[in-house]
Amino acid sequence: MAVSISAVLLLLIVVVLLVRRSGLKPWHAVACTLLGFYLASSSWAPQISDLTNNVAQTISNIKF
Repeated sequence: MAVSISAVLLLLIVVVLLVRRSGLKPWHAVACTLLGFYLASSSWAPQISDLTNNVAQTISNIKF
C-alpha cells in the first residue's frame, strides 16, 4: 500500500508540474487520468501492477 500511495503522489506532482510549466492542458491530464482508471479495470492491470512493483523493488535495492 505504501508503494502505491508514494507512486500516486509522485505522479500527481509530475502532472501538476507538467500542467504549470510544460504547457500540458488540463484536459490532457484528465484524459490521462481516465485512461489510468480504465487500465486499472482492464485485463492488463495485473501485469502493469507487477511491472510497477518490480521497478519499485529495483529502485529500492539501489545503494547510494
